[in-house]
Amino acid sequence: MELEFTGEIYYWRGPAPHHFVAVPEPECAALESAAALVTYGWGMIPATVHVGRTEFTTSLWPKDGGYIVPLKAAVRRSEGLELGDTVTIRLTVAAQGRVRK
Repeated sequence: MELEFTGEIYYWRGPAPHHFVAVPEPECAALESAAALVTYGWGMIPATVHVGRTEFTTSLWPKDGGYIVPLKAAVRRSEGLELGDTVTIRLTVAAQGRVRK
């Protein structure tokens, strides 16, 4: 599954403070339909992410009925991104050879 969307970078001060971009609702619906095939637990979905010319692997986090994409500091530095910037994100989600029962 490949998805592309645009969103604003925000900072979440939760138990694991980090910068994120929220996945829009239509894309969350697509992710939800594939989640049982790809999640490795806790609703986390492994993904390859492209931001600008940077590619990295991470996991999408479930939050408030949707998903959020963590943006690593190295990615933000490499692409010159800051809090509040709007970015285009391309996600590739593929089954990891695990099927949940």
